[in-house]
Formats: sequence, structure tokens, C-alpha cells
Amino acid sequence: MGNNVNYATIFEGQLAQKYSRELLTGGLTTPNVNFLGGNTIKIPFLTLNGYRNHSRDGGFNRQNVRNRNLTRVLTHDRDVEFFVDSMDVDETNQVLAAVNLTNVFETEHAIPEVDAYRLSKIYQDFKAAGGEVDNSALNRENILEIFDGYMQQMDEEEVPQEGRILFVTPAVNKLLSQSAELNRIMNVIDQDARIKRSVRMLDEVQVVVVPTSRMRSAYDFSDGFVPAAGSGQIHMMLVHPSSVIAVNKHSYIKLWAPGTHTVGDGYLYQNRQYGDLFVIDTRVGGIAINAG
Repeated sequence: MGNNVNYATIFEGQLAQKYSRELLTGGLTTPNVNFLGGNTIKIPFLTLNGYRNHSRDGGFNRQNVRNRNLTRVLTHDRDVEFFVDSMDVDETNQVLAAVNLTNVFETEHAIPEVDAYRLSKIYQDFKAAGGEVDNSALNRENILEIFDGYMQQMDEEEVPQEGRILFVTPAVNKLLSQSAELNRIMNVIDQDARIKRSVRMLDEVQVVVVPTSRMRSAYDFSDGFVPAAGSGQIHMMLVHPSSVIAVNKHSYIKLWAPGTHTVGDGYLYQNRQYGDLFVIDTRVGGIAINAG
């Protein structure tokens, strides 16, 4: 399997494709984030005053320009290490090789954890910024009315209509597909006479179905990720990506071959991911949450 090979470089393209396919919160990732130092994000904001009446005697009304920076420190820094004996690799016909370790770990642990962390962090930051979580019980009779209420609320807050994402659990997605109002207006049969009841776009909003296990209000990350004691279930979350900063700052995957480390006769696999998510305090109007 080679000596001292950096698999983050070799698998960079494959991992990017894997995350784009399987990371359900990928639409929230923020490009071109500015850092102050190694672990601090700088979020600049301008505050301007509006027009005043123009005087034809000459001159313009000068107003104030106020610039402020919000700073947030990244804290979600994760790593894992596996040691695989040389003979285990040989006798399993390379099943325990780096490519398989990477694929299984990313699929079963890394990617689900990113989704769980991001959605729970949105919930926590939203509440901390004064946002009110909707605790209404959802059913197929009221789900579209509640969704429409969220959309109206965002329209009033002047949140951009384009780009909104609705994260739902499978149970809520089922309610959407069974909604009496929706079924009256959607065309359920295509040219091949196949029945289509899945909802992937609602108005101009992308609908993303997220496993229930990734939609809790809080997690314990001490060993992998499990729902924290007393955490609630998030059922539905409408988010505009401009309301959050979601960044992956550092990714490191490395395989140390036998003889390149001092652990023993085997392959040492290391994986580290460093990133975070923050709700922008002044843009909580771009978030609506139903949870219980």
C-alpha cells in the first residue's frame, strides 16, 4: 500500500464527490470564508443610513457608514486513529486497506456526524439568538399551512426567496407526500404511467430528507455522536444558507505504512476533520424550526 502516503491528497477528488452525494447539509457550506488567525472567522457587516430629500441648491446629504466585524471561533475539531496489523491486511485480501477504511468511516461516521452537528448547532444558535422554535404537532392536514407560515415569515424579513432549503425527517416527508392539498395540485403520473409521490421541491424550496438520527437538538460528541440527554427531535427546519456560516477548515487523512511509525508491525490510519457552523445573529429571520 506504499510508504507514508497522504491519502487526503490521493482521495481528494473521490471524497469531494462522496460528500457532495451523501452530505445532506452540503448546501449550507459557505465558500470563501475569511479567517483572523488560525481558528477565528471574521464576518464583516456594513450599516448604512437611507436617502434624504435632495436639495436643488446643490450638494448631497451625507450619511454615516458603520462597519463592524462579528468573530466566531471554530471548536469542532475531531480525529480518529486505527491500527491494522500487517497480516490482517494480507489475510483479508486488502479489505482493511486505506481505501476501504476511508470509505466505511466516512459513510458510517464522518458524514452523518457533520450533518448532525450542523443541524443541532443551528437549533442551539437559533435559540440563543432569540429565535422561537415552533412546537406545533405536524399532520398531513396542517403541514403545508405551517410551511406557508414559515415562508411568509421569511418574506416579511426580506430573506431571499431563492436558495431556501427545507430539511425534514422521513416522517415529515411522508406527511408532505400524503398532504391532501398537495395531492390535489400535483401531477402524480408521468408519461410512463409511473406514480410519483416524492416531494423534492416545494414551491422554489429544495426539500432534503434527513434521517431522524441526524435531526436532534443536541448531541454528545465524546465518542462518536449520540443524542444528548434531554435532547429533542427536530422535525422540520427551513434555512436560507446566508443565515449561517458553515466551514470545513482542515481535512487530514494519512496512512503510515509499517516501518514509518513506532506503533507496531502494521498500518496506522489517521483521520482529522476541523470545521464548525455558526448562525449569524442578525439573520435569524432566515431560519424556521419545528421540533418537539
